[in-house]
Amino acid sequence: MKTLKGVIAGGLLTLFSAQASAIMTTPSTSASDLVNTLLGTGITISGTPTLTSGSTSAGTFTGGLSSGIGIDSGIVLTSGDVGLIDNTNNSDSATGNFGGAGDSDLDGLIPGYNTYDATILEFAFTSTSGDLFFNYVFGSEEYNEYVNSSFNDVFGFFLDGVNIAIAPDGNPVSINNVNCGNPYSGSGPNCEYYNNNDLTDGGPFYNFEYDGFTDVFTASATGLGAGTHTIKLAIADAGDSILDSGVFLEAGSFQDEPSNGGTVPEPGTIVLLGAGLLGMGAAARRRRHQ
Repeated sequence: MKTLKGVIAGGLLTLFSAQASAIMTTPSTSASDLVNTLLGTGITISGTPTLTSGSTSAGTFTGGLSSGIGIDSGIVLTSGDVGLIDNTNNSDSATGNFGGAGDSDLDGLIPGYNTYDATILEFAFTSTSGDLFFNYVFGSEEYNEYVNSSFNDVFGFFLDGVNIAIAPDGNPVSINNVNCGNPYSGSGPNCEYYNNNDLTDGGPFYNFEYDGFTDVFTASATGLGAGTHTIKLAIADAGDSILDSGVFLEAGSFQDEPSNGGTVPEPGTIVLLGAGLLGMGAAARRRRHQ
C-alpha cells in the first residue's frame, strides 16, 4: 500500500521531471547564430544574414518533443516574446508587444489587414542539389477565440520573393487558414493539421503556452536555378499588436534533401512559378490530435 509520503514524493518527482523536460527558449538577436542553428547539409550561406526583431522576439528552443509540438529543437521567431512560450499554458492572452513595424510582404498574404511587430530573418544561400526543404510549426495565442476575425496573425517564408509557407490546401498558413473553428468544434479549414491547446476549449493538452498550433509542415522548393537564392522568414501580428504568435523551425532541417522530421511534399503540390523557382510545396506529418 502506498503511503501519503510516498505519493507526495512520487508526485514531486514527476512534476520536477516534467519541468526539466519542458520546452525551454533562449532569446537571441544574432542572425548568424539563428541561421547556423537552422542550417543543414547541402546548403551554403552567402553574405551576412540580417535579423529585424524586438530584443526578445527571436531565439532558440529545446525540449519541443516533450512539450508536444513535434520538433525537438531549433529556432523560434515570434510577434512578441520567446520567453512567454516556456513550460506550460497558463494564460489565454500572452502578449509580448515590442512596438515594432509590420511587413509589406506579410500584408500581401492577408489583403485588407495590417501587420505589426514583425520579426524577420533574411539570408542568401546556394543549394548543392538545387532543392530546398525545412520543417516548421506555427502556433498562436490568437487561437481559438479569434479564428475568423480580423486578428489573423500570419507568417511567410519568401523564397526569391515567393511564399512557400503553404498549407496542404494551397493557401498561406495563418490563423484563419488552419483551425478547427471558434469555439473549437473539430471542423475548420485544414482542421486535420491543427492541435487545440486553448484553456477555454478544454486545454491545456500540451506543455507550452500557445493556445493552438499546426502539425509539422515541410516547406519545400525543387529545381532551383543555379546561383544564389534569398529567403525571408517573417512573422507578425495582424489586426493589432497584441497576443503572440510564433513559428518554430527545426534545427538542421534547412537543407537540400528532406530530413526525418517532416514529410516530403507530394508531386501533386508542385507548381511552376518561373523566375528561377521551379517548384514548391508543403506537406504535413500528422500527429494524434486532442
